[in-house]
Amino acid sequence: MNSEEPRQGQGWPAPPGHPPAGPANGGHDGYGGGYGGGYGAPAPIVVTRTSSHRGAWIGAAATLVAAMIGVVGTYLVATNNDGDAPPPQAQTPVTSSTGPSGAEGGSGEDSSVDSSQSPEPTTSGETSTSEESSAPPTSAAPPAKPGGTEEWKGALVITYTDDKDLDSAPPVESEIRAENDFSVYPFGGHMLQPGDDVKALVWKDSTNKTPSYADCARDIDTLGTSTETELRTGMVVCAATNDGRLARLTVKELAGLASDTRAVFDVVVWSR
Repeated sequence: MNSEEPRQGQGWPAPPGHPPAGPANGGHDGYGGGYGGGYGAPAPIVVTRTSSHRGAWIGAAATLVAAMIGVVGTYLVATNNDGDAPPPQAQTPVTSSTGPSGAEGGSGEDSSVDSSQSPEPTTSGETSTSEESSAPPTSAAPPAKPGGTEEWKGALVITYTDDKDLDSAPPVESEIRAENDFSVYPFGGHMLQPGDDVKALVWKDSTNKTPSYADCARDIDTLGTSTETELRTGMVVCAATNDGRLARLTVKELAGLASDTRAVFDVVVWSR
């Protein structure tokens, strides 16, 4: 028994209906009640703690609820600070109707809205017309001249130091040697030298007929050569230039010696 626990007669009240233990009642002072004196052993003391445990649980529950309310309030405040998002709105269900063919389609109002927002179809003719009008004008290449068209005609002087390019109009000496068609040099007489990729044909006809464009075009590809030819007054030469044109040279005059050698021609240049 714990020595500190109060005993019967030392601070504890006597049970109801029993007189306090003491010498007057046959007991002993202080210890009579505990050892059979008086009215026997005292009733056991029962301490009830149910009410105290219940109060502790209620306090803990209240604390937990308060903490949860604080957390929820903090979360709501943080959400409002980030941005007030509008509450979600309920979407109106789209009603559909089934046509005779069995395909589902929207209501009449939806169809009218969609048709008003869609662009109007355009015909292929209108599209091509708008594209043509918006396209920038382009310069078409000039049509090729028909064969036999005269591109230049006149008197031409060729000297020992002055070659000629018959593809220019009028013919002049080109700074590019390969573009010159004819040159003249002395070698015992006056010699006519065709240039690179140039063919020449001395026209010979018993009737002394002056060859036409058709005559020169007929024979130049098969009978023309790049061999030099000694010139004589009245001689006629058909030629194909290095750019593909056709020419006729008629010798009108020969003069000069050595570096002064010169020849005068009557020239016609045709497109081919």
